[in-house]
Amino acid sequence: MQPTNPQPTPFGNPFYGAGSGLIRGGLGAYGEKILGSSSEYVQSNISRYFSDPQYYFQVNDQYVRNKLKVVLLPFLHRGHWTRISEPVGGRLSYKPPIFDINAPDLYIPFMAFGTYVVLAGLSLGLQGKFSPEALNWLFAKGLSGWFLQVMLLKVTLLSLGSSEAPLLDILAYTGYTFTGMCLAILGRIIWRYSYYFLMPWTCLCMGVFLVKTMKRVLFAEVRSYDSSKYHYLLLFVALVQFPLFTWHGNISVNWLF
Repeated sequence: MQPTNPQPTPFGNPFYGAGSGLIRGGLGAYGEKILGSSSEYVQSNISRYFSDPQYYFQVNDQYVRNKLKVVLLPFLHRGHWTRISEPVGGRLSYKPPIFDINAPDLYIPFMAFGTYVVLAGLSLGLQGKFSPEALNWLFAKGLSGWFLQVMLLKVTLLSLGSSEAPLLDILAYTGYTFTGMCLAILGRIIWRYSYYFLMPWTCLCMGVFLVKTMKRVLFAEVRSYDSSKYHYLLLFVALVQFPLFTWHGNISVNWLF
């Protein structure tokens, strides 16, 4: 009988363990390198577009009072509109809202949105039209208007060649509109005719606030742009507040009117 060639085994080949260990070590190092670079890429993009959510809730009572004054009475704000930066980890970072009145926060927008829904439900109750379904419609209506505001500012920045502003910054700036909306609805509940004065006033104040903010903060990252286009876009952002405020201020069970 012809002798058969024996199959190599790990015990008979002294280089078997070394080779397999070398392969496993190389693949492991390569995998760690890929995973590490992917993790760094994801983290850098998250911090670039979404920033740190905890940053937007570092507020105190003094900041909330001063911020509401800036939003509701922007004409009386005598200070600058630029944010305060500081070096952190070898790069510039912005100070949190508790140390900078011009920094965006999400505490006021979320609280204002919740207050808007509560006041809208109270207004419907006084009219004898309250129902859980109507409150759901108002909640969805408020979220839709907020989303439209975010998309408006995002498209405006993209049209000028800037996409560096974090999404949470834009979400915070547009959410301040609900503070003026709450004031107008509260005025309607207390005295019906005060709404027709408070609504145009809050629209004007919010338009001025957004124009000042976008001019000094958001547009500061745009390197080059057409000046005429820049001013037209600012005017458009200010004017669009009037139909949005009118839509939100119309407390009814209908979606559009």
